[in-house]
Amino acid sequence: MRTLFAGRALLAQGWARDVRVAIGADGRIAAVEAGAVPQPGDERLGARILLPAPCNLHSHAFQRAMAGMTEARGPGGRDSFWTWRTLMYRFLEALSPDDIEAIAALVQIEMAEAGYAAVGEFHYLHNQPGGAAYDNPAELAARIAAAAAQTGLGLTLLPVLYVFGGCDGRPLAGGQLRFSCDFARFGRIVEGSVDAVKTLPADTRVGVAPHSLRAVPPDLVREAMYLRPHDPIHIHAAEQVAEVAEVEAAHGARPVALLLEMGIDARWCLIHCTHMQPAETIGLAKSGAVAGLCPITESNLGDGIFDGSRFRDAGGLFGIGSDSNIRISLGEELRTLEYSQRLGEQARAVLALPGSTGRVLLETALAGGARACGRDAGAIGIGKLADLMTLDGDNLALAGLDGDMALDGWIFAGDDRAVADVWSAGRRLVTGGRHHARDAVEARYRAVIARLRAA
Repeated sequence: MRTLFAGRALLAQGWARDVRVAIGADGRIAAVEAGAVPQPGDERLGARILLPAPCNLHSHAFQRAMAGMTEARGPGGRDSFWTWRTLMYRFLEALSPDDIEAIAALVQIEMAEAGYAAVGEFHYLHNQPGGAAYDNPAELAARIAAAAAQTGLGLTLLPVLYVFGGCDGRPLAGGQLRFSCDFARFGRIVEGSVDAVKTLPADTRVGVAPHSLRAVPPDLVREAMYLRPHDPIHIHAAEQVAEVAEVEAAHGARPVALLLEMGIDARWCLIHCTHMQPAETIGLAKSGAVAGLCPITESNLGDGIFDGSRFRDAGGLFGIGSDSNIRISLGEELRTLEYSQRLGEQARAVLALPGSTGRVLLETALAGGARACGRDAGAIGIGKLADLMTLDGDNLALAGLDGDMALDGWIFAGDDRAVADVWSAGRRLVTGGRHHARDAVEARYRAVIARLRAA
């Protein structure tokens, strides 16, 4: 049993002072005592503020290595998500399994240092360049698991079903061939993913992810639901106007409406709920499914603005993901989400209830991320996984601030330097803002990037 003693902590029931948190050998919180007296053997956190740490619910780890390579306008005029995607397809053809593992490990290090305790890896890179399968169909899923073994970050591995290039059934081509899998091969990839994580901690999960209704027909989406009947299901939903129109033309309904007809529930996470009609927004909120929002990537790609007020008013739950990983920062994701709402509505504190915006943003992301990743976490309470983080109370952005205002200071005035410590299911990952494996992981990543840039 290990114990932490915090002068200030955000518990399941709200803010408390002089808090002792006991963590059992199973990585779960065994006891929480407020108004306590520190005991010998406690790790005293001093001025640091103890918080629950959220799950990053959506990541494509390999795209981190593209950061900075796609920000110039091409010769064709107006650039878009679709031109960015073409560049991404060309880039991934150069990646080896070793490269993918090295990139994923660096991504997980950066997530931990930003305050995330776990990640939902939406893993759609399965094949060799040209589309041939590896001898082990789950070779690249195993590399994601190997990265998690090195970093200790909690993992919900989400192998992706990717069947064709559009609703018309056109075959995959070029870089897309690395994603290709019919349903039989997908089943083998899921089985191999389960095998790959067997040596990881008990909080690891394996779900499934039909890529989108553009890349997977509705009948196979329904079949995929039953491959892992008690685990998360993620799907790209409505990121771009063109994909919404394509699905509607092919199936007679917009993608979110079609998913609602399938009976989605709390196992589901719909990624990029950007382009929804009001009835879809309300229906999604009432379904119990999580809206997976990736504000930095959605801004970077010019996707559009989520209908946050309507979704919140209908009782909807969102979580946060870093998607392309061009910038991995928990506080910045939350800030970008709220600022997008302010720009869209020309108002302030849009997603807040009466009171602190930061508190609502963080607590909603905690609950949404935990549900989406099938992770029994999201609060400091007895029985929950000890997914924890601290903020440095001496950080200048938090100076003179307490309680909810400290959260507002971190999210709206601070940056990642405010994150001091992170634990994932009780595993200490970050101390003093730095992950324990950063040096080795960063050196390996730099070598990969140097080779890719020289190629």
